[in-house]
Amino acid sequence: MRPVNLTLPSGSDIRLSLEKLAFEEKAEGYVLGVVGNLSSAVFQCPGRAEKTRLEGNLEIITLNGTISPNGVHLHLSLSDGDCQVWGGHLEEGTLVLKGADILVGFLEHEPFSAASKEMNNPRVEIAVMNSCPWSTRALRILKAKNVPHIVSTIDNDDAFRSLQKRSGLSTFPQVFIDGDLIGGYEALAELNSLGKLEDLK
Repeated sequence: MRPVNLTLPSGSDIRLSLEKLAFEEKAEGYVLGVVGNLSSAVFQCPGRAEKTRLEGNLEIITLNGTISPNGVHLHLSLSDGDCQVWGGHLEEGTLVLKGADILVGFLEHEPFSAASKEMNNPRVEIAVMNSCPWSTRALRILKAKNVPHIVSTIDNDDAFRSLQKRSGLSTFPQVFIDGDLIGGYEALAELNSLGKLEDLK
C-alpha cells in the first residue's frame, strides 16, 4: 500500500478533493486517517430521504471508506459545538473550516483493462471488491510471489451480476487460472503453500 497525505485548505470540499485525488493517481485506495474541522457538513443519514446539512465549527471525528477513479464511498462522523455526534454517507458540500489532513492508502496494483490483458496475457485473473480484506490479502500473495495477474474490481451491480453469472459465487475474491475458477482466498493460499504459484509466472 502506498500512503499519500492530502492537505486541504479552508473552503475545500472534502468529497470532491478525494475524487480528484483518485482520478489524478489513477488508483484505488482507502482513507486511513483524518484530522481537521468543517464549516459545513452534508451527509446522508440512514433511512432518511433528504440529506442532512450542519453548519458551524464542526470537528471531524472519523472519515473512512474507499476511493477510486470511478467514485468514492465514504462515511463521515463529526461533533458539533454541543459535543453531539452526527454521521452518515459523505456528500458534496462538506467544506473545510481551517484545514484538514487526510491520509490515503493506495493499492499497488493495476486496474483491469482488456488492453493490459491482451498485452501481458497473464494466466491469473482475480476479481476483487473494495474494502474486502480477503481481496487485499489475495493481492498481497500474488504480488509477493511476483505472479502476473489481471485485477478486475467489482464496484457496481452490473459488474457483480456479470461475474456471478460466470462463476456462480457471490463472495470475494474470485480467482481464475487460464479462465477457470479455482475459488477464493483459501484456494489461492493453498496453492501458495504447495509452491504451485511458481508455475504461473
